Amino acid sequence: MENVIKRRSSHVLPKKKILYVVSNPATLMGFPVGFFAEELTRPFFEFIQKGYEVEIVSPKGGKVEYDGFSNPENEQTIYPNDLVTIGFNHHNTFGKLLENTKSIAEVNVADYDAVCVAGGGGPLVTFKDDTALHQLIADFYEQGKVVGLLCHGTCLLLWAKLSDGSLLADGKTWTGYSDAEEEMNNQAAGGIKINEYTIETEARKNHKTHYEAADPLEPFAIKDGRLITGQQQHSSALFSDLVIEALTESK
Repeated sequence: MENVIKRRSSHVLPKKKILYVVSNPATLMGFPVGFFAEELTRPFFEFIQKGYEVEIVSPKGGKVEYDGFSNPENEQTIYPNDLVTIGFNHHNTFGKLLENTKSIAEVNVADYDAVCVAGGGGPLVTFKDDTALHQLIADFYEQGKVVGLLCHGTCLLLWAKLSDGSLLADGKTWTGYSDAEEEMNNQAAGGIKINEYTIETEARKNHKTHYEAADPLEPFAIKDGRLITGQQQHSSALFSDLVIEALTESK
């Protein structure tokens, strides 16, 4: 009997509503970029399995798109076995949610229990100067909500400021796409520098915050109170678990 393992969890948790932000389409070095498929679809799946309501929005609204290589149904994908995204794409309701997203200008923070943000190629290009998005993330945090950021979506911690002028990241421990992972991408692209700045380098300039990263492409996520961060796409499941944990703790 010493090898017997029993595990139990709640199938449905108390009702919660999550706002999920994805980037609008953009271009990077002349190529189209969007958001990373699994960084939306895996947490989305985990949340609805718990009985949560999830609403997908984008900063500007309208149609949004995956980074092509992250879409398992794209010929050039490097993630052909992402069954969760394939299921999302072909679901009668969910598959249509990316066709015409609501903009963040239409969002009332009080209507939600948490906000989550996907990463991908688009966020580093489009989030940096989006002060309305920075404010939205800060508002969620200051109103006692859970804030979850994945991969390049964690770049918002470089700019989101609270009402006292401090950065939301000050005093927090968090993770995001690492410099080592950025360098892997640079080398795969022939040794060119893809992004003009990196999350890790910029985060380490802030001596009031504590950025951490696991080895490249290793699943890693951090929960610091109501702030949940995940390093990259392989961290999506860990990220989801921590968001659900934080929501279960919240009133």
